[in-house]
Amino acid sequence: MVSVSCIAAIVDFLDKKLSSRTKINKKMKFIDETKSVQNPINHGPTLVIHGGAGVMIRKNYPLKEKREYLKALEESLIAGYKILLDGGSSIDAVEAAVRIMEDCPLFNAGKGSVFSISGKNELEASIMIGTPLHPAGANTLLRTVKNPITLAKTILLDPECRHVFLGGSEAEKYAKDKGLEIVDPGYFWTEKRWRQHMEGLERQKLTSDSPNSLLLKDEFDASPKGTVGAVAVDKYGIIASATSTGTEGPLYRFSLCSSAHYGGLNNKKDGRIGDTPLIGCGTWADNETCGVSGTGDGEFFIRFGIVQDVAARVKYLGENVADAAINAVEEMRKVGGEGGVIAVDKYGNVAMPYNSLGMYRGYIRVSDGIPHTFIFNDE
Repeated sequence: MVSVSCIAAIVDFLDKKLSSRTKINKKMKFIDETKSVQNPINHGPTLVIHGGAGVMIRKNYPLKEKREYLKALEESLIAGYKILLDGGSSIDAVEAAVRIMEDCPLFNAGKGSVFSISGKNELEASIMIGTPLHPAGANTLLRTVKNPITLAKTILLDPECRHVFLGGSEAEKYAKDKGLEIVDPGYFWTEKRWRQHMEGLERQKLTSDSPNSLLLKDEFDASPKGTVGAVAVDKYGIIASATSTGTEGPLYRFSLCSSAHYGGLNNKKDGRIGDTPLIGCGTWADNETCGVSGTGDGEFFIRFGIVQDVAARVKYLGENVADAAINAVEEMRKVGGEGGVIAVDKYGNVAMPYNSLGMYRGYIRVSDGIPHTFIFNDE
């Protein structure tokens, strides 16, 4: 039989060991706030969305345009909220939220997508559920599927489809066979995007004619780089993430000595595949850590696996979802990448950090039903 004094000694040893570890963790900022208390606050079903990150300077931002974007973000949030309120699944909620933005010409997804260098709209999307087997569906190089996010969801849920990723004409044939809405490519055309396409071609021509010149980003671009996305946790604690885009290609800045890569301009090379449909780069979901959707310089999200890095920080470093998202975005900034992420954990804790001048974003919780929408840092 173990003596009382022996048990006391063991308890004292464990207390000192735990105290020591806690001090180290606090010093290194690896404490996960959701695990640091015995009963973490559960906010319940929660939805967070983004409509792209980019160059948006507040003093130059037209008030009318701001109202239009905030209204569209609110409509997206409400669409997903209604599903969560009725006890629906997180995958249905994120699909509904993203479809609203795909159908809205303000965003670079679905109708209103940017053009490739040859004047085509090429769309892509992905969706994922955070259950242990990580079900996912993705597509790319679409020209006739009205809602790429619905195709991604169809691929994920189809028991007869053993693939995660379909692209091009075969993906479109699959969508048609499944009864999804097919449109003429002209449906995605908007005057605003076509004007940006032509202006982009002219800027690229000027840069090509003067390779030592410096091509600067616009001071105001209410149509930012990147994507639209949504992440939700439902009443069952299941997390789902969804991301959709018209895809954008790289812009190069030239100087006398070297060239540096910057993403986020229309007129991408035909056939370019971005981070949006790539699981772990643009979309990720894991019930035990968090769900994440990214927007910004796609090539950086691909090379550094930004969205999965957020979940990895939660899992392996013990960071809470907010710190993990902030740190992943900051690491991307250090290597020249611009953009942001949205994330939510199983407790409904939300993160929406970005390193660009602005990001269309928002969240809503079933607990209060109030849509919160933002564009700039000080809101």
